[in-house]
Formats: sequence, C-alpha cells, structure tokens
Amino acid sequence: MSFLSKLLGTEPDPRERLRPLWHRIIEIARQPEWYADCGVTDSVAGRFDMITSVLSVVMVRVEASDLRAESALLAELFVEDMEGQLRELGTNDVVVGKRMGKLMSVLGGRLGAYRSALQAGDAERLAAAVERNTNFTETGSAECVAQRLLALAGSLAKIDDETLIAAEIPA
Repeated sequence: MSFLSKLLGTEPDPRERLRPLWHRIIEIARQPEWYADCGVTDSVAGRFDMITSVLSVVMVRVEASDLRAESALLAELFVEDMEGQLRELGTNDVVVGKRMGKLMSVLGGRLGAYRSALQAGDAERLAAAVERNTNFTETGSAECVAQRLLALAGSLAKIDDETLIAAEIPA
C-alpha cells in the first residue's frame, strides 16, 4: 500500500480481514472458565493476561501456516485495541506511547515463553510459563490455564487457514 493510498484512504485496510479473528480472540479470553475454573484474577491485569495468552496461541498457529504475514497484522490490531483501552482508562497522550511499548514487550515475552511449549504440546513447560506470566487468585491453577491453552491450540490445528481467518474457532 503506497503512502498516498494510505493517506487518502483509497485502498482497504488489510487488517479488516483479520478483525473478526481479533474479536474472537477477545471472546475466548473473556470466557468465564478462565476466571472461575482456573482462578485467573478477574481484573484488568488478569484479562490482559488472558488476551495475550490466547493471542499467543493464535499467533503460533498463524506462524506455522501460509498466513505468516498476518501475525504482524494481528499484533497491529492488538496495539490499536490496547491503545484505545488505555485512553478509555484515562491515560494521557504523553504516557500512551511508553505504555504501549511495555504492552508490546509483554506480548513478545509471552509469545516467546509459550511458543516452544505450545509447538511441543508440553503441558508442564507451558504451565511453568503461565505461572510466571499470569495473575492468579489464591486458588488459581497454571495447569488449568495451560490445559485450556493446549486444547485451544489443538482446535486451531484442526481447522484450515480460511476457517481461522473467518474466526470460526470452536469454543
């Protein structure tokens, strides 16, 4: 997309094709089971943890396919949404950029921590990474989260790329 096309808005935003997938990622991350059954804190921090965890699972699946370039577009949708959330929470313009840098760093760290465990289907290693990267209640269980993330990864592995892009991910 050329600079003028972007400026004048004459070409469609390539992220729009992935927006339904982004919304499905948010839906999955908000499922009550993460919070009620697995003990992730039902707070801004806990919800962010689950969004980045579910997004990481989807990005690992995307990276393993012909859709590799779409991984960057998903990250852009994450940035767009998180920036909007920060502004809605009252974060001023001066601080938004700095906070977004930190949030992107967190996403990158989680993606790196989860990638090899997800690719290997290693529940124990994934649970250890989840334990380090998730806010839990006193009764929280990293093993529960890891099992659910591995189940999601298994579901994603069974669907083709177009089904994934269409956000037709089983619950």
